[in-house]
Amino acid sequence: MSAELPPYYFRVRDNGAFVFRVTTEDRQRRIAMDQIAVVNIRNGEVKPHGDRQLDAEDLAAIREWMEARREVLAARELDDIFRSVDHLNTTAQWVQTRATDEELDALTDPLLLAMHDLRTVLVRKRAERLLREREGD
Repeated sequence: MSAELPPYYFRVRDNGAFVFRVTTEDRQRRIAMDQIAVVNIRNGEVKPHGDRQLDAEDLAAIREWMEARREVLAARELDDIFRSVDHLNTTAQWVQTRATDEELDALTDPLLLAMHDLRTVLVRKRAERLLREREGD
């Protein structure tokens, strides 16, 4: 662990984080984490914890973390989609080379419906984009 701790710690949760101020002010240099706020990434809400007042430094650190967190989540989301393409490819290979009749019976309908749903959405979104581009010309 480095000698210098960050001034804030963000405990990530589903929609954001709990924000703690990190201190080591006592004689034993014990780490103290004092919760100062709750952050909601989806709606940008920052709620001070209890009767606390957040100062400009607190709010700046929280806003900076929120922006960085949104970037991380967006990158992860895109990576998950590309990973899905890989899964579809490995699924096709598995179906062609190793799947038993019983396994195919169990997965064919749910997989075909999911693929049909995805194809429908992709085709509709592409058509909407092409229409917007034509209208823009």
